[in-house]
Amino acid sequence: MKTLIVSMGLLAATVFSAFAAEPAKMVDTKMGKILANAKGMTLYTFDKDAMGKSNCDDACLKKWPAFHAAAKAKAEGEWSLGKAADGKEMWAYQGKPLYTFAGDKKPGDMTGDGVGGVWHVAK
Repeated sequence: MKTLIVSMGLLAATVFSAFAAEPAKMVDTKMGKILANAKGMTLYTFDKDAMGKSNCDDACLKKWPAFHAAAKAKAEGEWSLGKAADGKEMWAYQGKPLYTFAGDKKPGDMTGDGVGGVWHVAK
């Protein structure tokens, strides 16, 4: 009986982890499918980042807030975790750290795309 209970617990944990929500969602826009956070705010990549490493310093993070991860977030599949300049964990998609843009005021805004020739909507 004890083995059965343990087995059922392991099965349930496996099933629930398989349905864990991804940290961001793909949304349809006039630019095609892009990544947005749970509030619908557009996510961006920064050309000056290295694969899996943010190069957006503290001053940069004021305009381009890091897409922070929850305290117990787990990397999985195309999603990985890295550190932002503020020391907090942040999400990366396909190795590219992700950010929002302070200039975007409502869900669906994409005003950060192309800024400085180095910021792009995440696809």
